[in-house]
Amino acid sequence: MSRSGVNLALLLIGGFRSLIDDALAQLSASGYGEVRPIHIIALRAITNDATNASELGRRLSVTKQAAAKTIAVLQEMGYLTRDQDQHDTRLKRLQITTLGMKVLAKAEEVFDGLRADWERQLGTQRLADLEQTLAVLVGAQSARLDTLGWMAKTEG
Repeated sequence: MSRSGVNLALLLIGGFRSLIDDALAQLSASGYGEVRPIHIIALRAITNDATNASELGRRLSVTKQAAAKTIAVLQEMGYLTRDQDQHDTRLKRLQITTLGMKVLAKAEEVFDGLRADWERQLGTQRLADLEQTLAVLVGAQSARLDTLGWMAKTEG
């Protein structure tokens, strides 16, 4: 196996892509075929207090306009509502719907299952070592989402 930096990057991307592709296939089989990675990430950000388009844009490291497009898609899918803020009428507060909470719960379940699959393949200690090593390498960058634009793009 090559020990080049490019190969390391490709292995990391391949592992990420494998998890995402498997998760999307399982979500689709569960009736959530329209869900994309950016949708799950946006919904999680909203559950963590990204309550308006500006804040969601900051959390996703995209423009407010790009966040607004994601919000519109999530609203169309029935996963999100936008309500007038009680204290500032200029703001629209994002609220995840019951259906949105269901898809988030299903995504958590799916990713937990995929992690368990990796644990069966690698063993408990090897997976724990991998997770710990990645946490050390990425540090505070682990939650940095400014490179996710490619996951939200569609063909065409």
